[in-house]
Amino acid sequence: MSDLFHKDVPEEYILQVFKVMNEANWHTYQVLTKRPERMLEMNDRLPWSKNIWMGTSVENADYAFRAKIVAQCGAHTRFLSVEPLLAPISELPLDGIDWVIVGGESGRRCRKVQEEWIIDIKNQCGAAGVPFFFKQWGGPNKKRTGRLLQGRTWDEMPAR
Repeated sequence: MSDLFHKDVPEEYILQVFKVMNEANWHTYQVLTKRPERMLEMNDRLPWSKNIWMGTSVENADYAFRAKIVAQCGAHTRFLSVEPLLAPISELPLDGIDWVIVGGESGRRCRKVQEEWIIDIKNQCGAAGVPFFFKQWGGPNKKRTGRLLQGRTWDEMPAR
Protein backbone atom coordinates (compact mmCIF):
# COMPACT_ATOMS: atom_id res chain seq x y z
CA MET A 1 0.00 0.00 0.00
CA SER A 2 1.18 3.49 -0.75
CA ASP A 3 0.00 7.07 -1.14
CA LEU A 4 0.05 8.22 -4.76
CA PHE A 5 0.30 11.85 -3.64
CA HIS A 6 3.26 11.40 -1.28
CA LYS A 7 5.86 14.15 -1.77
CA ASP A 8 8.42 11.63 -3.03
CA VAL A 9 6.19 10.39 -5.88
CA PRO A 10 7.17 12.31 -9.02
CA GLU A 11 4.41 14.24 -10.76
CA GLU A 12 5.23 12.47 -14.04
CA TYR A 13 4.56 9.12 -12.38
CA ILE A 14 1.20 10.32 -11.01
CA LEU A 15 0.21 11.48 -14.49
CA GLN A 16 1.20 8.07 -15.92
CA VAL A 17 -0.97 6.32 -13.31
CA PHE A 18 -3.92 8.52 -14.25
CA LYS A 19 -3.33 7.78 -17.94
CA VAL A 20 -3.49 4.04 -17.26
CA MET A 21 -6.63 4.43 -15.11
CA ASN A 22 -8.27 6.39 -17.93
CA GLU A 23 -7.28 3.78 -20.53
CA ALA A 24 -8.57 0.90 -18.37
CA ASN A 25 -11.96 2.55 -17.93
CA TRP A 26 -13.78 -0.75 -17.33
CA HIS A 27 -12.28 -0.72 -13.81
CA THR A 28 -13.27 1.59 -10.96
CA TYR A 29 -10.23 2.97 -9.17
CA GLN A 30 -10.49 4.17 -5.60
CA VAL A 31 -7.50 6.42 -4.97
CA LEU A 32 -7.00 7.14 -1.27
CA THR A 33 -4.60 9.74 0.08
CA LYS A 34 -3.66 11.32 3.38
CA ARG A 35 -2.21 14.18 1.33
CA PRO A 36 -5.16 15.79 -0.43
CA GLU A 37 -3.35 19.13 -0.56
CA ARG A 38 -0.91 17.77 -3.15
CA MET A 39 -3.75 16.17 -5.10
CA LEU A 40 -5.56 19.51 -5.21
CA GLU A 41 -2.37 21.30 -6.35
CA MET A 42 -2.32 18.92 -9.32
CA ASN A 43 -6.08 18.86 -9.85
CA ASP A 44 -6.15 20.90 -13.07
CA ARG A 45 -3.49 18.69 -14.66
CA LEU A 46 -5.15 15.38 -13.71
CA PRO A 47 -7.33 13.76 -16.36
CA TRP A 48 -10.34 12.85 -14.18
CA SER A 49 -12.69 10.26 -15.63
CA LYS A 50 -15.81 8.75 -14.05
CA ASN A 51 -13.98 5.54 -13.14
CA ILE A 52 -11.47 7.36 -10.88
CA TRP A 53 -12.83 7.93 -7.39
CA MET A 54 -10.83 10.18 -5.07
CA GLY A 55 -10.83 9.76 -1.30
CA THR A 56 -9.01 10.78 1.81
CA SER A 57 -8.52 9.31 5.27
CA VAL A 58 -10.19 11.00 8.24
CA GLU A 59 -9.24 9.18 11.44
CA ASN A 60 -10.50 11.78 13.92
CA ALA A 61 -11.68 15.39 14.09
CA ASP A 62 -8.10 16.69 13.69
CA TYR A 63 -8.15 15.46 10.08
CA ALA A 64 -11.71 16.43 9.12
CA PHE A 65 -10.24 19.36 7.14
CA ARG A 66 -9.13 16.82 4.52
CA ALA A 67 -12.78 16.28 3.52
CA LYS A 68 -13.08 19.92 2.43
CA ILE A 69 -9.99 19.56 0.25
CA VAL A 70 -11.15 16.38 -1.49
CA ALA A 71 -14.55 17.99 -2.10
CA GLN A 72 -12.81 20.55 -4.34
CA CYS A 73 -11.19 18.06 -6.70
CA GLY A 74 -12.36 17.17 -10.19
CA ALA A 75 -13.21 13.54 -9.44
CA HIS A 76 -16.74 12.45 -10.33
CA THR A 77 -16.94 10.51 -7.05
CA ARG A 78 -15.30 11.83 -3.87
CA PHE A 79 -15.22 9.75 -0.70
CA LEU A 80 -14.00 9.64 2.87
CA SER A 81 -12.36 6.64 4.49
CA VAL A 82 -13.15 7.18 8.16
CA GLU A 83 -11.02 4.28 9.25
CA PRO A 84 -9.65 3.51 11.53
CA LEU A 85 -12.07 5.73 13.43
CA LEU A 86 -10.04 6.64 16.51
CA ALA A 87 -12.22 9.31 18.13
CA PRO A 88 -15.60 10.97 17.68
CA ILE A 89 -16.08 13.38 14.77
CA SER A 90 -19.03 15.55 15.68
CA GLU A 91 -18.91 17.69 12.53
CA LEU A 92 -17.76 15.76 9.47
CA PRO A 93 -17.72 18.11 6.44
CA LEU A 94 -19.90 16.32 3.88
CA ASP A 95 -20.55 19.04 1.28
CA GLY A 96 -19.25 17.71 -2.04
CA ILE A 97 -18.68 14.21 -0.62
CA ASP A 98 -20.39 11.26 -2.37
CA TRP A 99 -19.63 8.37 -0.01
CA VAL A 100 -18.38 7.65 3.51
CA ILE A 101 -16.74 4.39 4.62
CA VAL A 102 -16.35 3.83 8.37
CA GLY A 103 -14.44 1.13 10.21
CA GLY A 104 -12.60 0.28 13.37
CA GLU A 105 -8.91 -0.38 13.72
CA SER A 106 -7.68 -3.96 13.43
CA GLY A 107 -4.52 -5.74 14.45
CA ARG A 108 -2.78 -6.83 17.60
CA ARG A 109 -2.56 -3.44 19.32
CA CYS A 110 -5.69 -1.86 17.92
CA ARG A 111 -7.67 0.81 19.68
CA LYS A 112 -11.36 0.10 20.23
CA VAL A 113 -13.92 2.05 18.24
CA GLN A 114 -17.05 3.20 20.08
CA GLU A 115 -20.46 2.41 18.62
CA GLU A 116 -21.80 5.90 19.36
CA TRP A 117 -19.02 7.43 17.21
CA ILE A 118 -20.07 5.28 14.25
CA ILE A 119 -23.79 5.94 14.74
CA ASP A 120 -23.13 9.68 14.90
CA ILE A 121 -21.33 9.57 11.55
CA LYS A 122 -24.08 7.37 10.07
CA ASN A 123 -26.66 9.94 11.21
CA GLN A 124 -24.61 12.82 9.77
CA CYS A 125 -24.48 10.96 6.44
CA GLY A 126 -28.22 10.32 6.54
CA ALA A 127 -28.98 13.98 7.20
CA ALA A 128 -26.70 15.03 4.31
CA GLY A 129 -27.94 12.33 1.89
CA VAL A 130 -24.48 10.74 1.67
CA PRO A 131 -24.29 6.93 1.29
CA PHE A 132 -22.83 5.22 4.37
CA PHE A 133 -20.79 2.00 4.31
CA PHE A 134 -19.80 0.29 7.56
CA LYS A 135 -16.77 -1.85 6.81
CA GLN A 136 -15.84 -3.48 10.12
CA TRP A 137 -15.63 -3.23 13.89
CA GLY A 138 -11.95 -4.13 13.80
CA GLY A 139 -10.18 -5.64 16.75
CA PRO A 140 -7.42 -8.23 17.06
CA ASN A 141 -9.53 -10.64 14.96
CA LYS A 142 -11.73 -8.49 12.72
CA LYS A 143 -13.51 -11.49 11.21
CA ARG A 144 -14.83 -12.41 14.65
CA THR A 145 -16.25 -8.94 15.35
CA GLY A 146 -18.04 -8.69 11.99
CA ARG A 147 -19.79 -5.75 10.39
CA LEU A 148 -23.26 -5.59 11.88
CA LEU A 149 -24.25 -2.16 13.17
CA GLN A 150 -27.64 -1.79 14.84
CA GLY A 151 -28.48 -5.33 13.74
CA ARG A 152 -27.78 -4.93 10.03
CA THR A 153 -25.09 -4.35 7.45
CA TRP A 154 -24.68 -0.92 5.92
CA ASP A 155 -23.53 -1.30 2.31
CA GLU A 156 -24.71 1.94 0.75
CA MET A 157 -22.80 3.01 -2.35
CA PRO A 158 -22.63 6.22 -4.38
CA ALA A 159 -24.63 6.45 -7.59
CA ARG A 160 -22.66 5.43 -10.64
